[in-house]
Amino acid sequence: MAASMLASSAAGASCAHRAGVRCLSVSASRGRQQLQPPPKKKKEPVEIPGLERITYADRCYYVPWLAKPKFPEFRMDWNPQYYHSPPAQQMALYKEQVSYVFNPKCRLLGGVKQALWLTKSKLIEGLPQRIVDVCEDPAYTFPNHQELVHNAIANACLWSTTEEIREREEYCPKLLENLLHLCQTQNHVYPSLSQRTTVENWKLATSWHKDSSIYHVRGTNGLLMSAKTPLEPLASSSEIQATEQHVLASLYPLSPAIDLQEVNVYEEKNDIGFKDGFPYSHPHTVYLTEPCSTKAKFLPDQLRAKMLMIAFGGAVAKAKILFGEDVKTLPKPIVVQSVGTDGQLFHFMVLQLNTLDLESNDGIKNIVWMDGDQALYDTVAFKPKIKSKVVLVPAGIAGFNPNTFVKFWAMYLNGAV
Repeated sequence: MAASMLASSAAGASCAHRAGVRCLSVSASRGRQQLQPPPKKKKEPVEIPGLERITYADRCYYVPWLAKPKFPEFRMDWNPQYYHSPPAQQMALYKEQVSYVFNPKCRLLGGVKQALWLTKSKLIEGLPQRIVDVCEDPAYTFPNHQELVHNAIANACLWSTTEEIREREEYCPKLLENLLHLCQTQNHVYPSLSQRTTVENWKLATSWHKDSSIYHVRGTNGLLMSAKTPLEPLASSSEIQATEQHVLASLYPLSPAIDLQEVNVYEEKNDIGFKDGFPYSHPHTVYLTEPCSTKAKFLPDQLRAKMLMIAFGGAVAKAKILFGEDVKTLPKPIVVQSVGTDGQLFHFMVLQLNTLDLESNDGIKNIVWMDGDQALYDTVAFKPKIKSKVVLVPAGIAGFNPNTFVKFWAMYLNGAV
């Protein structure tokens, strides 16, 4: 009885397979799998020594009694989609020594501590005294700045959309654009501000040697404000000489090059992104907005490290243009500022490049002033968040801090007063 049932199920599966019927039972599907023939292997044509195979390649159409031709692999070299790069060892710029590249997508695991080691810099908490004096001097107060900045935040976060929750990638650049526009409205009060320009998608390429390794800063970096005249040094000669006693913090057991891209195909190129004769050739301030993707979010310390690395790269590129490729001790320090934000927190940094003798950790260091985690506001909401009849988050802008914009304005005004 059991044997007859198995035979009938196998026969049914075979019939279903031949008829093209979908098998809905377990036994039929198993039988169908067992009865499927193995895939046929293509027969390779027999090669006979001394005989030439006659194909229809010359006729350009199929001829049944002629052999099928073998054509070479089609390569459309002018189309990048079909381009295959040669091995790295065969490229013209290949070098045995590995170099390390910092690009805008790098997130330094060591944060500011790692960036200070790579740039041979000494960190000073807070802003330089010259910028602090501008913040505290009533003569440089931005008129009616509280209302204007409040409206700028509302325009970026509330007015330009109907969504309850707006993506930070949208309102963060909008907020930075609004604040820069407010600063530009004071050009008639400070004529020196008209001697500046802003460059979007600033491209930078530079390199330096440290501890027998080669480091690069490459890529397209945010928004740059450049000027016709450079910023004056902030530290005196005695303060620069005092940095010789500073000891750089060790990253052990981390490698100083962790999270940097390792490449063997590279060129030690120095390009600040401006053509010869460009009148606004001195970098003033680099503005960075955090790429706040939920999958790859920069931590505040990593954002400050990115600010330092890009500002240092711009200062190194400008120093080599002014004083030569092999300069070690700069005749005059170069100052570059940087401002980073995620749409709520602002980070301010000033770098003074004193030396390019970066091979060892001894000698004069570069100086970095940093003031981070300055909140412009606490919360922004379209409607209040209420729980148990208690308002947790009020509607509109809450916790507005105008002092953050005062620092933003002071850094913008630096060099014009």
